[in-house]
Amino acid sequence: MPQQAPHAVLPLPNHDEGARQEFTMSLRRSVNRFAGDAELAFRHRAAPAFQRQHNHPPRDRHDVRRAMQRDPYGQLSGALRVTYQELLWDAVIDSIERQLPDLMQNARKLTVGRTRGSLRLDPAVRVPRYLNAVDIHMMPGNYDSERVADDISAGALYDRGVFLRVMGTRGAWGEGFGTDAAAFLKSAMPGFTPRRILDQGCAVGGTTFGLARAFPGVELHAIDVAAPMLRYAHARAESLGAAVHFSQQNAERTDFPDGHFDLIFSFALLHETSTTACRNILKEAHRLLAPGGVALYLDLPEWQTIDTFRAGNMDWDTLNNAEPFIGKLGDLNREGLMIEAGFAPDRVIHTQAPGMPYPLFGACKVG
Repeated sequence: MPQQAPHAVLPLPNHDEGARQEFTMSLRRSVNRFAGDAELAFRHRAAPAFQRQHNHPPRDRHDVRRAMQRDPYGQLSGALRVTYQELLWDAVIDSIERQLPDLMQNARKLTVGRTRGSLRLDPAVRVPRYLNAVDIHMMPGNYDSERVADDISAGALYDRGVFLRVMGTRGAWGEGFGTDAAAFLKSAMPGFTPRRILDQGCAVGGTTFGLARAFPGVELHAIDVAAPMLRYAHARAESLGAAVHFSQQNAERTDFPDGHFDLIFSFALLHETSTTACRNILKEAHRLLAPGGVALYLDLPEWQTIDTFRAGNMDWDTLNNAEPFIGKLGDLNREGLMIEAGFAPDRVIHTQAPGMPYPLFGACKVG
């Protein structure tokens, strides 16, 4: 079982909780193997059955979903995916409820007095409808639920739960994609040395920590709309010795001045928003970038760029895993969105970077 790197606010499981959590990871591995077999079922049984019924093969993600919904293997695979998610969150919640008073006390000790970074919360910030309409990826209470004063439980649930969900593949601190994005930039743009960085939609700061390690000494800011995530992220960063300035802001419209950042990065933010929000976020990124600055986004691919079955398999989450915007994001043209936001067509970046499961897209601001 991959080991998550400890810090002062991480909920650590006891023996029985650890056994349950390890079981969820084992189940996830089985679910992943089922996904490979599900493709065989699609190719050899579900797709031919769909063609007999509709007089054409499955053409897109919608057709793949319809075909697999009628196939026994597709039904079994889907049921296992849902069951796994529910068991995972339950296994972590028990651990958090047992330790929450101690975790909150640790957070207070880390964030009172002189700190490396900072935390700025704004009660006027409202969680957008696209985030609080459902519990995103079935995480109970979503990102913003608060049951006690200065609550950090949503952050603790996300930190431990996502580590288990991805089976530790993002690194022991969840820093992997921040580290990988920095490596891509250093390779693609030798000599690029940002002075200020913004992480949009930082959650608990895993990716932020990767950026902090890759660019030591940089002035690093991270924003999110959910106060419990930010409280946890601030305490987590302080425990890990990272100087990060967290603030509660909506990435669609921030209070930072024009041209304030040299690098803006975000992982998995856009697929949890909306079409309008995507446009607003990218326009805001253009406003916030200094001349020569770079905005980079790592998120799910455009459906037209990948195999039809893979698109349908990813789109399963749209209807079954409380990720309602995944399907629509895959339809959006990333290059067009960047140009619409104000970036020059010849400065747009759209690539599959080494080691990253999803494409990177973004742009360098003319300067």
